[in-house]
Amino acid sequence: MGKVKSKKTKTKNKHSQMDQPQAQRTAPQALTAETGAALFEDARSRLEDVFKTLDIHPDAQARLMQPSLSLQVSVPVRMDDGSLKAFPAWRVQYDTSLGPAKGGVRFHPAVNQHEVTTLSFWMAVKCAVVGLPYGGGKGGVQVDAKLLSALERERLARGYIRAIADVMGPDRDIPAPDVNTDATVMGWMIDEYEHIVRAHAPAAITGKPLSLGGSPGRVAATGRGALKVLDLWADREERKPDETIVAVQGFGNAAYHFARLASERGYRIVALSDSSGAIYNADGIDINAAYKDKAQHGKLAESQAGKHISGDELLTLEVDVLTLAALENQIHADNVGQVQASAILEIANGPLTSDADEQLAKREVPVLPDVLANTGGVIVSYFEWLQNRAGETWGEDEVNQRLEALLETEAGRVLNLAEEKGITYRQAAYRQGIERIADAIMARGNCLDGR
Repeated sequence: MGKVKSKKTKTKNKHSQMDQPQAQRTAPQALTAETGAALFEDARSRLEDVFKTLDIHPDAQARLMQPSLSLQVSVPVRMDDGSLKAFPAWRVQYDTSLGPAKGGVRFHPAVNQHEVTTLSFWMAVKCAVVGLPYGGGKGGVQVDAKLLSALERERLARGYIRAIADVMGPDRDIPAPDVNTDATVMGWMIDEYEHIVRAHAPAAITGKPLSLGGSPGRVAATGRGALKVLDLWADREERKPDETIVAVQGFGNAAYHFARLASERGYRIVALSDSSGAIYNADGIDINAAYKDKAQHGKLAESQAGKHISGDELLTLEVDVLTLAALENQIHADNVGQVQASAILEIANGPLTSDADEQLAKREVPVLPDVLANTGGVIVSYFEWLQNRAGETWGEDEVNQRLEALLETEAGRVLNLAEEKGITYRQAAYRQGIERIADAIMARGNCLDGR
């Protein structure tokens, strides 16, 4: 089921979908505690295939089913009007057998413990997939960051670090940017951490401003890494960029840089979206024009770079590659039947539910999974960590070359494994990552039969 074909996936689409009526689907709801728990169970279910196909010791299986540490805190913030609000927040460390936890911090109203746990699990897998000496970590604050002033965001960022300082550090857990956090927020966070530990510790946080030890190339790294994975797959499929039509759900940092770089490479980006809606242009969207329009108006729906369509409609476009760069669970059992793309590229974390993934595999629609395709950010965060620890600064060209070389090797192994075993790319990536983590768990001992 869902075996990878070794040669080019034929595109049956005629790209005339704009003349068709808009498809209807059930929109995904914001995560609640209940849906967050379901998300974690859905994510863990992907381990079952790995456990069945690899000789993973039961002790390692037990360790991999739960996080190593889960911390819930309350972050009090003095608001600009003088009132005090307390925001629930979390930091989760999944298995750290391979090294310190690594993962971003997101500010979003739908954040909950189960979501953060799931994201930390995915981080553990993706770090192992590309051979980084890290475990999985993730953090989040349940807040609508768009309603905060700059000073309130700074107070929240500093308060969050004060709350988790005892469980983080360059050798224990290294935060980074995620949804609604950026280099500016990381600058506030590293400053607060260094005040707490009374030491210069730039390696404690990555994704920082360049002036504080950030790495050149970090901002565009996730998008650049996703493009590299797409290039490697397209080359195996004997598909040229100028023959490949792409729709992108999302227009945040990762999606923008992916779309920009892919367009420069020759891919035709025909659709983009954000929370306000989507735009479509069959001849290809001017990515920089769309970016300027969004910056000016605050939402992509105001852009004149393409025809206005709904975000739901974007997911049903007949394109060669549908790139998912928004949030979790965007394609699920209720709408997967309307997906007409010939291939899926996951830049967001968990944009497909396991049910949708299974349906696409049955239809032989290849999926380049998140645990491989969006590793560019954590790879360059690793490079930043190395530079900080060594007191070095690499040029952007060197960072980009190292990123592409690492992905050439590790993504190549995943693609080869999928073809050799006749399995999906996700199954191959999980096998590669989980086997590495399990080997590290067992090498540390505490195994009854001595294996």
